[in-house]
Amino acid sequence: MQSIYALSQSHSDQVDKELKFINMSIANMHDLHVLTLDLFVKLSEYGQNQIELSQKKYLATSADKNPNKKFVQNAIIRHLAENEDLKDAVHDRNLNDWELNDEYIRVIFEAMQESDLYKKYMADTETGYEKDRAFAAKLFSEIIAPNEKLYEFYEDQKLTWIDDLPVVNTLILKSIKQAKQGKERIFLSELYKDEEDKAFVRDLFRKTVLNDEMLTAEIQGKTPNWDKDRIANLDLILLKMAICEFLKFPSIPVKVTINEYIELAKEYSTSKSSMFVNGILDKLIKEYKKENKLNKIGRGLM
Repeated sequence: MQSIYALSQSHSDQVDKELKFINMSIANMHDLHVLTLDLFVKLSEYGQNQIELSQKKYLATSADKNPNKKFVQNAIIRHLAENEDLKDAVHDRNLNDWELNDEYIRVIFEAMQESDLYKKYMADTETGYEKDRAFAAKLFSEIIAPNEKLYEFYEDQKLTWIDDLPVVNTLILKSIKQAKQGKERIFLSELYKDEEDKAFVRDLFRKTVLNDEMLTAEIQGKTPNWDKDRIANLDLILLKMAICEFLKFPSIPVKVTINEYIELAKEYSTSKSSMFVNGILDKLIKEYKKENKLNKIGRGLM
């Protein structure tokens, strides 16, 4: 959506160049996923280092000599620390952001230490996988994900990460909550589900851009109650993308397409955009069905 918008605003015909940017930004989203998971590992390493420093104190207290290691031994965090796929991804993508910006690890660690969540977890003498998992989930949702300093860091590193952050955070939190002992899938190494999934990115972009005249013609005459000059450019792009899915992607259910583009309109366009997009798409679907223009494959796709 953003790339099609950028292309239309610049009046450029460099489709392949913009497609390279799309692929790069998707790869960057994968980096954000890996980097955020590695943050757990770095917090644990920081905690272990603090323990070791305390034990070396000249006037070490009993608590310093016999530290509470519950956090650094958390089962979920240990799984991430020992995950070879995660290690390889960090290494292969050269994601050394935390080594170069270790102050963010300290900021988040201190915010965690000051929280009631951490104090209650560390004081609880009962241990177990379920409690470790519950703590890791709350640590992420209540302390890591909403941290303003971390948000600013991500924003400074790569502009596209801010749009990707809600998706990545949701994925990580969901995978933590669903983790089962010995069967954790917190780190998913594959960026795409399969080759068809990867091809969809390319095909939706190219087919929407290269069929612009046809898609524009489909919209014309369907907006009698809307002043053409007042229709947001982004809404027109969302409509074109949705119509492209209707007509060019037989395996995508109609309802899925409509729901996706209504949500995009709510998130990125004007306050009235979702109602506008929904109305136009609903009208088009009725016409396409009547004219037998929908070529959907499989049951339940209409």
